[in-house]
Amino acid sequence: MLQLIKSYLKFLWNSKNEHGVHSPFVFDLVTKCFYDKKKYAEYSILKSYRKSLLGNTNTIDVTDFGVGSRIFKSNTRQISKIAKTAGISPKRAELLFRITKYFQPDTSDNEPEKQSILEIGTSLGLATSALSLGNPNAKITTLEGCKNTLNQYQLQSRSFGTMFNNVECVNIEFSSHLKNYQSSIINYQLIYFDGNHSKQATLTYFELLLPTITNETVWIFDDIHWSAAMEEAWETIKNHPKVTVTIDTFQWGIVFFRIEQEKEHFVIRV
Repeated sequence: MLQLIKSYLKFLWNSKNEHGVHSPFVFDLVTKCFYDKKKYAEYSILKSYRKSLLGNTNTIDVTDFGVGSRIFKSNTRQISKIAKTAGISPKRAELLFRITKYFQPDTSDNEPEKQSILEIGTSLGLATSALSLGNPNAKITTLEGCKNTLNQYQLQSRSFGTMFNNVECVNIEFSSHLKNYQSSIINYQLIYFDGNHSKQATLTYFELLLPTITNETVWIFDDIHWSAAMEEAWETIKNHPKVTVTIDTFQWGIVFFRIEQEKEHFVIRV
């Protein structure tokens, strides 16, 4: 906890808003997406989905393949408490919706391009729902190692009818699934990394998915300041030669591979 507090104070000292950004690409992203104050209709759906989880007092046995929980002492966990303490916050869910919407392909023609999105770590689907609503035309693949948790997401999402029908759920250990991309490359336009929050696992996923990148790829890493080891992983990712632009929002590290951009790192208050 002390490490997290120190990291946050350092973040506050170094962070800027749009006035400290001199890259037109990042300036537009910050002003038109991060700081977009419009009240989207989809926000009410995100709120309803969260409410449905917070009202669920059933328990499930969770298989944790990552570094474990700082909150739960048992693997038998109440769904409402998982949603309250371990899921993406309402503010972050809305931001993830806006980022997905902002980077979706041009839909000016009659046949909008099918965007491919990958989520590593479904949990109860709070972030999944934001990705789905952000681009209903996208094909979203979400990976979850715990079968019971994934089953709960599928059960909960069905109560919203066809709302999240663009989501394909895969119950598998992450690295085993990602290794398949060595022989069959899918160019995901957006990847949300929210699975195993350890340095080695994060860097392994990063390396395994590098063959899928294009110039338009956006990667979002959750909890980059969760531990000293995760901060080390973030520094390694920032310094990779294929990475050109990164944005540290404290909770997330956002990565771009745009070859026309000068290599630059931003720390932005969101």
